[in-house]
Formats: sequence, structure tokens, C-alpha cells
Amino acid sequence: MSVRIPVSAIGDSAADLVATIAFLSPELASRIQFGWTITVHILFASLSIGLAPFLVYVTVQEVRTGDRRYARLREFWTKVFGVGFVMGTVTGIPMGFMFGTNFGSFSTTVGELLGGPLSFEVKMAFFLEAVSLGVLLFGRERVSDRFYVLSSVLVGVGAWLSAFWVLVVNSWMQTPRGYEIVTEGGTSVARLTDPVAAFFNPRFPWMYVHMQNASIIAVTLLVAGVAAYFVRTNRESDAWRTALRLAVVVLLVTSAFQAVHGDAYGRHVADTQPHKFAAMEAHYETGQADLHLVAIPTDPEAITDPRAENLYTISIPHAASFLASGGDPTAEVTGLDDFEFESPPVAIVFWSFRLMVGLGFWFIALGAWGTYRYWRGDLAEADRYLQVLMASAPLGFVALLTGWYVTEIGRQPWLVQGVLRTAEGVSPSLTSTEATLTLLGFVVGYLGLLAAFLLVCKRFVDEERDRCGVGDRDDADGTTDGRPREVTADD
Repeated sequence: MSVRIPVSAIGDSAADLVATIAFLSPELASRIQFGWTITVHILFASLSIGLAPFLVYVTVQEVRTGDRRYARLREFWTKVFGVGFVMGTVTGIPMGFMFGTNFGSFSTTVGELLGGPLSFEVKMAFFLEAVSLGVLLFGRERVSDRFYVLSSVLVGVGAWLSAFWVLVVNSWMQTPRGYEIVTEGGTSVARLTDPVAAFFNPRFPWMYVHMQNASIIAVTLLVAGVAAYFVRTNRESDAWRTALRLAVVVLLVTSAFQAVHGDAYGRHVADTQPHKFAAMEAHYETGQADLHLVAIPTDPEAITDPRAENLYTISIPHAASFLASGGDPTAEVTGLDDFEFESPPVAIVFWSFRLMVGLGFWFIALGAWGTYRYWRGDLAEADRYLQVLMASAPLGFVALLTGWYVTEIGRQPWLVQGVLRTAEGVSPSLTSTEATLTLLGFVVGYLGLLAAFLLVCKRFVDEERDRCGVGDRDDADGTTDGRPREVTADD
């Protein structure tokens, strides 16, 4: 949509330039703005979710054994967690306001279903996590060991409980249950009739398990990459050798589980959102569907149109039918051309799904490779593997984001599946100018927040790198003689 600003509203010298600016429609700008906001926010949310179990583990081990290496890991990662928590709060609050500024009709229609869980998230989860984090950050020398361990557990409970309530809302939008549509004041609204059915809708258990495990994978890769960097700085650092060993084993287990769970999750999507499943495989015509293992565009046209002839694919015939039906390769999969409503942006869903799955198999390979080197006893000396871990450190978050894109963009054109379309949920008073300019503001502002977070984390890494200088060793007895030691099976 193009919006021309009257010359009288601005100076003549800028009139020609401003008059040619093309503003996005309120719907598109709002979708991009919310998508960008949650893209940044989810990085910090998943950092809290995935890092919480690691912090609990090292805190318990520190108190149980008195081993300085666990204290060192706890000190480093608690600082990262604290900064991530602050950033998650700052980036998350504006999303609540967007329900009114950008999606006012959506809030009017389904506000009764959303308000309760989001309020619980603040009162039950956020406050618990925030108060307990204060103890975890500043209370090591001020509270008893048991209370300090309890604070780490409560921080983890708060992070995971926060995800619980947020995913209750999101999963309800995917598979709405426990409501009825009534007319109030001439407006159709959704009224909550069965909280249990609404909160524990068919999508919720699948989404919650998949999201929590994806967050653990993302943070495990981050821990592994950072540990690999410090181990290469000093091979004798017991703290970071410990973190490295722990990370590669956890990566193997969680990535393998994610593959098995994701396969079953895909069948659930095929049953409840067949148009999303069709978009994931760019399946347009109803019939037996192939599974594209590899898709490589040989021309730019194929990037925006996955059914273009110049898309090179390696596929398993009828495998998508097999997966969708739970075992029948002859099962019919409804194509995108046969749905009564418009298709989601197929190219984004198709390529996001390919990237997510491809990275998932890469994580399994990384976990298996590292576990093998651990079993051989030369994990810390496997220089090539350490370099690969460092390069792969951010990829878990990439996989998590692409999974969210499949989930959210694949649901289009619905805000609430079968109940409310996205175009119907946008605030009617929102103008193209307002939506576009605030989108630009959010892009710039959130890029600044990301940069600030990375700079602070770089400072943490630089400080730890200085501590990991030659001669540094952090055994349980506190010795730092720096003498090389024999590699054992435990390493």
C-alpha cells in the first residue's frame, strides 16, 4: 500500500522524497513487527529455559562436592543468565502492548482466553524467577548452602513455568478448545467454557516438550562452543573440560530425542493443521506426497516458489504420506490448492522446515562425534572437533527460530485456527504510516539491545579468557600448578 503525505504537512524541501515512500499495509507491518519482536525475545527466553537445568546441576555439584570447578561454571553462566533475563524482560513487555496497539480486534475477540494464562505467567512465573535470581546472583556468601541450591531450583521452575503459560496461549491458537463464540454488544467474542480443555488443548503437550528440549539443545551447543574455546585456550582447565564433557553427552541425548519426538509431532500437525503440513513439503496437489530430504534451488525463482522446475530435490517417494498417516505410504495428503482459504507463505515454511531438520541431524552427528572422542579419552585434545563446536555454537538458536517460523507462519492465514483470520485481528484504527514507522523503530531498537547483550557477554568471555591463561588449573583442591597431566578415560 502506498500512502502519500500531504505537502502541507511537511516542508517543501522534503515533500518530494516523503511523497514517494511506500508504506506497508497495517496487517503486513504488524505481522512483521510482532515476528521480529518475538524472534529477538525468544532468543533470551530459550536461553533462560535451557540454561536453568545446567545452573541447577553445577550449583548442586558445587555444594555437594565443594569442587571449585563447579563454582567457576556457576559464576560464569549465572552472569550470562542474569543479563539474558533482563533482556528477555525488556524485549518481552512490548509484545503485550502490541495486542492492543496492533492487534486490537484479536484482543477483543479472544481476550478472555488469553488474559488468564498471560496473567498467571507474570504472577506465578516471572516474579518467582526474578526474586530467586537475585539470591542466585548475590547470595552465595549470604545464605545457607541448602537455600542457595533452592534458589537455583526456583529460578529453573520460574523459567519453565513461564514457558508453560506462554505456550498454553500459543497452543490454544493452534488447536482452540474449551470455548464458545457469543455475541456481546454486537461483537462476536470467544468465551471460556472449559479451562482444562483450553489450557491442555491437543497441541500443548507436543509444543511444550518440543520447545523445552529445543531450548536445552540450543544452550547445550552454546555451552559446548564456549567450553571448546576456553579448552583451546588452556587444555588444563578442569572447569571447562567438565563443561565440555557434559555438553557433548547432553547434546547427543537431547538431539536424538528431538528427532524422534519431531517425527511424532509432524503426524499430529498433519491431523490438526493439514494446510501447514502441506506447506512444509510444498505439496500443492492432493494425493500421495513425497518427502524432500534435500532441496537445492538452482535458480533464484526456486527460492520463492518451491514448486518451480529448477528446484533440485532428493526425495523419498510417498514418505510424507507415510509420516502423515502413521504408516500408510498410499495415504492421500490434501494439497494446498484444495483448501478453501489462502495458503501460508509456502517458501518461508518450506525452507525453514528444511533448515530446522537439517540442523537437527547435524546436532546428532556432533553429539555422536563428541561422545566418541569422550569415550576414547581425547575429547579436550580433538582440536578439529573443538573448532567445529565453536562454529556451531549459535546454530541451536537458528534451528529453534526456524522451528518457530514453521509453527507461526505455517498457521497463516489464521491467528486462531478456524476462528479468526490475521486480517480480521488487526486494530482497525491502525494506519499504514503508524505501523511502518513503529516497525522501523522496533527493528533499530531491538538490534541495539542485541548488540548490547553481545558486548556484555564478550566482556564476560574476555574476563574468563584471562583467567584461563597458561598455568591456570582449577582442581577440587584449588591447586594451580599448571603441570601437564596424563589424559585419562574420565576426560
